Amino acid sequence: MVTLKEGDKAPLFTGIDQDGNKISLKDYKGKKLVLYFYPEDDTPTCTIQACNLRDNYGLLKKKGFEVIGVSPDDEAKHKKFEHKFSLPFTLIADPSLNILKKYGVWDQKQMFGHQYMGVLRTTFVIDEKGVIRKIFLRPKNKAHAEEIIAAMKNV
Repeated sequence: MVTLKEGDKAPLFTGIDQDGNKISLKDYKGKKLVLYFYPEDDTPTCTIQACNLRDNYGLLKKKGFEVIGVSPDDEAKHKKFEHKFSLPFTLIADPSLNILKKYGVWDQKQMFGHQYMGVLRTTFVIDEKGVIRKIFLRPKNKAHAEEIIAAMKNV
C-alpha cells in the first residue's frame, strides 16, 4: 500500500538501468522527475503506458521532466523492451524489490478472484529538491504524459 504522500521527501534509491549503469535519485537533484512503477515489460497495459510516455517525451523534457520507469524485470528484459519500442528514457531493474518496497508499490493485488503480490502501477512526480509533488495511484495509461503535464501546471 502506498503510504507516501504528496509533500513527503522521496525515498532515496540506487538501481541498475537497462545499460548496466548505476542510477540514483541523487543523480536527479535539481531536476523534475517522473518516477513511474509498472508491473512488467512488454505486457499490453505496460506497453501502452511506456509508449505514451515515449510519444510525449519531447514535451515532458520541454517542461523540464526526466522520466524513469521501474519494474521487477531484470536489465536484459528492460533492454529488449527499450529496443522493441524505442523507449528514450531510463528503465531501472528492481528484481530484489528494494525500490518498489521503499515506495510502497509492492503489495497484494487481486485478479479474477486470486490474490497475489505484485506492483501497484503508480507514478510519483518529484521536484528539484526531492519532494513528491504529485502521486498518480491509477495513471491514465493511454494519456499519462498529458495528465502529468496538466496536473503539474499549478504545482
